Amino acid sequence: MTNLLVKLFVKNPDMVDNQKVRSSYGILASIVGVICNVILFGIKLVIGIFINSISVMADAFNNLSDAASSIISFIGVKLAEKPADKEHPFGHGRFEYIAALAVAFLILQVGFTLFKNSFTKILEPEPVVFQPILTGVLLISILVKVWLMLFNRKLGNRINSAVMKATAADSMGDILVTSSTIVSAVVTAVTGLQIDGYIGLVVSIFVMFAGFQIAKDTFEPLLGQAVDRKMYEIITEMVESYQGIVGSHDLIIHNYGPAHRMATIHAEVPNDIDFERAHETIDQIERDVLEKLDIFLVIHMDPIEVNNQTVLEKKDMIMDIISKLEPKASIHDFRLVNGEFHINLIFDLVVPFSYSKTDEQHLLSNIVDEVRKRDSRYQCIITLENSYIAEE
Repeated sequence: MTNLLVKLFVKNPDMVDNQKVRSSYGILASIVGVICNVILFGIKLVIGIFINSISVMADAFNNLSDAASSIISFIGVKLAEKPADKEHPFGHGRFEYIAALAVAFLILQVGFTLFKNSFTKILEPEPVVFQPILTGVLLISILVKVWLMLFNRKLGNRINSAVMKATAADSMGDILVTSSTIVSAVVTAVTGLQIDGYIGLVVSIFVMFAGFQIAKDTFEPLLGQAVDRKMYEIITEMVESYQGIVGSHDLIIHNYGPAHRMATIHAEVPNDIDFERAHETIDQIERDVLEKLDIFLVIHMDPIEVNNQTVLEKKDMIMDIISKLEPKASIHDFRLVNGEFHINLIFDLVVPFSYSKTDEQHLLSNIVDEVRKRDSRYQCIITLENSYIAEE
C-alpha cells in the first residue's frame, strides 16, 4: 500500500534530496494521517453515541487531536519548502526540525497526562468493564495506528525526515495506550485484578521516553552535530581524488535542513604548485560536490611542503611519536623553522573530544619530552584542536 501511494502521488520518488520531492512525501504522509484519524474519529463517535459510552467518545476526540500531529507535519514540510530569501539565505529547511520538535512535545504531553491518570488509578482503583464492542473498536484503532506508524516510519527513513519519524513515534504511543486498555480490561474480567493503573504507568514511561528521544534527535541538528563518519569519508575521498590535492582536514558540515547542507574543508596542495591551476581545481571540486552530493562546499587551500626532505622527515617523526602516544590524534599544517640555537616544529594537533584539559596537557607534555629526546634543539609550537568528526 505504501509503495502504491508513493507511486501515485510522488513524482521522481527516488530523488529524496530534492526539496520538491521531500515536500511531496511530507504532504502525502500528512494527508494520509489526517484522513485515517478523522475516519477513526467518526467511527468511534458514532459507536460511542450508539452505546452511550463516554470513554469511546473521549477516545474519538483523542483521534481528532492526533490529526494535529499530521497537520503540524504538513505545515512544517510546506514551510521548509520555501526558497531562500534575503533574510534566510540558507533556506527554510530547519522548519522540519521545528515541526518534529512540536510533535515531540505533544508526545511528552500525552505521556505525562497518562502518567498522572495512571498514578491516580493506583491510589483510587476504578473497575474496568470488559465490553466486546468497545474492544472491537479499540482493536480496529490499533490496526490503523500500526499501519500509520509503519507508513510514517518507512517514508521518514526513506527521506530522513525528523517530523515523519516523530509522527510514527506518536502513533506508537497511541498503540501502547490503547493496547494497555484492552489488556487491563481482559485481565480484570478474567482475574478480577485491578492492574489498569500499573500498566498505564509503565506505558506512560515508554511514551515519555519516546517523546524525549524524538526531542533529543531533533535538537541535535539544530544545535550542530559532529560530521557523520560515512559522509566524512565520502567528501574527503572525493576532494583528495583530484590531481594536485595531497590531503585534507577540518571538514565541517552545517545542516540547514535535511536537503540544505553547507560544508567547509581545508584542502592541502603542494606549496610550489601554480596557484591559478590550483584555484581552478578547487573551483571544479566545489562544483562537482554540489552537483553529486547536493552540498555547497567552500574549500580553503593550504599550501604544504612536499619536496623538502628535511621537513618531511621531521613531520614523519612527529606523526610516529603521536601515533604511539595517542593513535586517535592527528596533525596538520606542519611547518619547520630553523634557527641558530632552536628548531621550531609548528603544527596543529587534533585530539578526541573525550579528552579533558588534564589529558590534553599530559599529551602535550609527553610529545614535547619525546621530541626533545631526539634533539634538544627542537621546540614544539602546538595548536590544539578537536575533531569535528563523530567519534565511534
